[in-house]
Amino acid sequence: MSMLARVRADLAAFQPYVSARKTGLDGRIRLNANEAPRADDGAAFGANRYPEPQPAALRERLAALYGVPQARLWLGRGSDEAIDLLLRAFCAAGLDNIVTHAPTFGMYRIGAQLQGAQCRALAMRAADGFALDPERLLALADGNTKLVVVCSPNNPTGALHHDALGFLAERLAGRALLVVDEAYVEFAQAPSATALVDRHDNIAVLRTLSKAHALAGARVGALVAADDVAAFVARIAAPYPLPLPSIQLAIAALQPEALARTQRRIATTIAERERVARALAASPSVREVWPSSANFLLARFDDGNAALQRALAAGIVLRDVSAQAGLEHCLRITVGAPSENDALLGALDRRAAATTTVVEQRAS
Repeated sequence: MSMLARVRADLAAFQPYVSARKTGLDGRIRLNANEAPRADDGAAFGANRYPEPQPAALRERLAALYGVPQARLWLGRGSDEAIDLLLRAFCAAGLDNIVTHAPTFGMYRIGAQLQGAQCRALAMRAADGFALDPERLLALADGNTKLVVVCSPNNPTGALHHDALGFLAERLAGRALLVVDEAYVEFAQAPSATALVDRHDNIAVLRTLSKAHALAGARVGALVAADDVAAFVARIAAPYPLPLPSIQLAIAALQPEALARTQRRIATTIAERERVARALAASPSVREVWPSSANFLLARFDDGNAALQRALAAGIVLRDVSAQAGLEHCLRITVGAPSENDALLGALDRRAAATTTVVEQRAS
C-alpha cells in the first residue's frame, strides 16, 4: 500500500503553488518571476534570479552519492525541513501521533508539538547501552501513529540502531512511515538505510551535508523515500527551498577531489573519536563513556557541571545534555581537530586543573 494513503485527508488532493521556475517555460529574456533584471553584487553567480526548485546538477550528484534514483530524492534546508514537512504531511493536529525513542534529537518532539501531534517516546536505558528494543517501540504505536522516527546513529548517545530497521519497516507496513535520521551515518562505517527503500515503501531516510561534508552553514539536506512520498513532500514544500550560494557550495563539495578530502576527514574523526574515548575513560572524573558511531561522544562525569565549567574556562564549549532523562551529569562532546581534542582533555583532567590551581596560588 502506498504511504500516501496515510497522509492527512485534507491534503490528499493538495494543489501546490506553481512558481515561475516550475512552469517549465524558459527563454532568453525572463520576465515571468518579477526578478531584478541584473544584480551588481550578485552578478557573478546570478543571485538576482530565483534558483531551480530542485537543482538538477545537485540532484544528480547526490543521487549518485547515495546510490538512489533521482525520483526518490527531495532536497531542502537541512534535515530539519524534511522532518517538519513529513510531520505536516502525515499528522493531523489533535488526532495523530508519532513514536520515537529517548534520549534523541529534540526536533522530533518540537516539530510534533508545533504540528499539534502527540509525541510518544520509548525510554532507553543507560545500563543497556541505550539499546533500542524494537518490540517495545512498536508497542507505543496505534492506529493514529503516522511516523516512527529512529535516529541512527543516535544523537546524543552515538548508538547505531540500523539492525532494527528492516524489522520495524516490515511490522509498520501499511500503518506508518519509518523515518530514519542518518545525519551521522558516514561516521558509522555502516550501510545506509537508503538501500531498504528498494524493499519497503514505508521508509524515509534523512541525509545531510552538514556533518561529514563540513557544510553546516550551507543548510543542505536530503530526503530519500519512495517516489510518491518524495513527490508529495515536494508538492507541499516552499517553492525555492535552497539558496543559490548553498547549491553552489554543495556541488563543489561533491566533486571528486572534495569527496576524497571528506573521506580523509571522516577517517581522522573516527581515529580521534577512539583516542578521545580512551582518554576520557581513563580520567578519574569520568564515570562512563559510551561507544559511539557518530562524530561525538557521550560521557557521564562525577560532576557534569564542574566539567562543563572547566572546559568553558579553557574557552571550550561542550553540550550539556544532563536535563534529558537518564543523562544526569552527561556531556556530549564533539570530536574536533587533534589539537582541539588535546586542549579539551587537558582542561577536563582534574589532576591538571589541581596542579594549575596550586601554581597560581603560589604565584600570588
